Amino acid sequence: MNKITWIIFSIVTFGLLTGLIVYTKMTESPAIDVSKVDTAVFLKASKQNGNIADHSFGKADSKVTFIEYGDYQCPPCGSTYPTIKKITTDLKDRLHFIFRNFPISTSHPNAKAAAGTAEAAGLQGKFWEMHDKIYESQDEWSDLTGTRRTDVFIGYARKLGLDINQFKLDLASSEVTSKINFDIAVGQKAKVNATPSFYLNGKKLDMEKLTGESALKDAIEAELKKAGE
Repeated sequence: MNKITWIIFSIVTFGLLTGLIVYTKMTESPAIDVSKVDTAVFLKASKQNGNIADHSFGKADSKVTFIEYGDYQCPPCGSTYPTIKKITTDLKDRLHFIFRNFPISTSHPNAKAAAGTAEAAGLQGKFWEMHDKIYESQDEWSDLTGTRRTDVFIGYARKLGLDINQFKLDLASSEVTSKINFDIAVGQKAKVNATPSFYLNGKKLDMEKLTGESALKDAIEAELKKAGE
């Protein structure tokens, strides 16, 4: 192959690879227009999010909203989960807590499947129960693939008393896919660049400065006091 032929071959190959990369990205995460979305407030069900509203816990009309963008396979998310659960439970009468999906599939190949599992359970009224189970059992499923991973998640659904046939249908539904993709788009607008990421009344928290339960709870308490909650 002479030099000119090699250059042409390289250009064509690069073009094909670029096209494949772009196509893959588009199919994995379709473009969603969230330019008019206020990332700091509770987001109601809409066509964009598959008619699945934000999952929230606590005082819905609180003047303080605490939002987490989480990845179920992310080890720091798993280790932070007990702290977040305790704080939000302790402050449930004053604080509004929202969880949004932000699976980072390039690092955590099971993250989207786990998010889908929680969302599918949510369609049967068991989002928080499945959310907790997935985090508490992170070591059981993180390294599994294919049907083994799916079987574990179906097992969780059985333990929660879900309709398994409906659960399987919802797991593969466009509504659940839309919800996860919408959460990702909202997170990207909010400048999420790692998980877990936390926002208090729209302001991103610096978790390096809020290590430990007491520091984070003190920051939230200060915001609650300022807001009169």
